[in-house]
Amino acid sequence: MSISFSETKLKEVNGIIARYPDGKQKSALIPILHIAQEENGGWLDIPTMDYVANLLNILPIEVYEVATFYTMFNMKPVGKYVFEVCRTGPCMLNGSDDIIQYIKDKLGIAEGETTPDGLFTLKPAECLGACGYAPMMQLGKFYKEHLTKEKVDQIIEECRKNAGVNN
Repeated sequence: MSISFSETKLKEVNGIIARYPDGKQKSALIPILHIAQEENGGWLDIPTMDYVANLLNILPIEVYEVATFYTMFNMKPVGKYVFEVCRTGPCMLNGSDDIIQYIKDKLGIAEGETTPDGLFTLKPAECLGACGYAPMMQLGKFYKEHLTKEKVDQIIEECRKNAGVNN
């Protein structure tokens, strides 16, 4: 299978690369990985990362090192909605362990798993930098703060509604 960005995305990628001096194109890696992940259904596979390495004229291992280091990149398929629940000190002290367990029970999945319908993935996260709003999670580009079981139920219901799923 041949990987390639659409003409529009390739223009965007080339614009990002052009921001950096010659020989420093690796500096564009993280924003381009975001584009690659978006284009690949929310995750990065080896062929996609190899394609990015080729675009940047760097070694594939240089891409793998970055993609596997940062939790914002997914190395396997994920659901439409990824619940990244903070589990570090302040969130734990405010009940994030209970929230994680509640989500596991409610959705019938373990950490790192995706529901059979492909809607939800539970991905415990290290500090998301919103300690004053604990317990909290990141859902896409949004933070969901001061989580309770009731708020989790509302978030799940809202996601299902937005996906056109009843239940």
